[in-house]
Amino acid sequence: MRISGVIETARGLGAHDHMCWVYENPDDFRVRVREFLAEGLAQGQRVCYIAPGDFQAMADDLCGLDGFAGALQRGAAQLIPLGSTYPVGTVIKPDVQVSAYAAATQQALAAGFTGLRVAAEVTSLVRTASQLDAFTRYEQLVDRYMTSRPFSAMCAYDRGQLGEAATAQLACLHPSTNSVTPGFRLHASMSAAASLAGELDLGNVALFGLALQRADLRPTGGELVIDAAEVTFMDHRNLIMLAEYGRRNRVTVVLRICWRGAARLVQLLNLDGVRVEPLA
Repeated sequence: MRISGVIETARGLGAHDHMCWVYENPDDFRVRVREFLAEGLAQGQRVCYIAPGDFQAMADDLCGLDGFAGALQRGAAQLIPLGSTYPVGTVIKPDVQVSAYAAATQQALAAGFTGLRVAAEVTSLVRTASQLDAFTRYEQLVDRYMTSRPFSAMCAYDRGQLGEAATAQLACLHPSTNSVTPGFRLHASMSAAASLAGELDLGNVALFGLALQRADLRPTGGELVIDAAEVTFMDHRNLIMLAEYGRRNRVTVVLRICWRGAARLVQLLNLDGVRVEPLA
């Protein structure tokens, strides 16, 4: 199982979880990093902290995290200054980045750890339009990897530097986030092509279209199955958006959903490319 929802802390996440933490207060961000990494150490994972600044500044961020010094010495914890890996202006290559984390996860398992857990402050990697587009595509790709391998991550973004629109684009592609602004979440699923949750209305229809474009969802047998059990509302604009996505990709969208209004809207709109499978 994976945690899905709007969260208030970085506690309680497991081996396959992926959270987006949008912050304005750096002190609060550091508290959440310590929460997230402390539980990773307790679960026997190798933990890694990636952030701007030098080694000492990063170590100071984790001051007070019990056992961290010893974890560093025995290789259970790692500090990686962001600038040492990603020069200013870097536009990441999504598949290369996922491969790097897959290799690091395998190395952690080979060393006797139960998996890999990464907390990364990556605001500087999404400042430009091209950076943001590449990174959101990476977020979806790595989320898919996490569903089957013991790799969990906390992706942190400074709202004050990026603005609400950019952080919403990032937050909506995570199973869990502390940001309510997107209104919905589209992410990888363990049992379907994707999971969809939240409320989809006029306020986020453009964002939903952008998320679909970046998600690169993978159909099976001509069908694109979406687990929408946690959708509480979906207006006609977003259903039409979903139908158009299916038409462009020549697939039937199968929407597994509890919300009773979906089937009625699909019928009224005559959306032949969408099939609703009601859930109890």
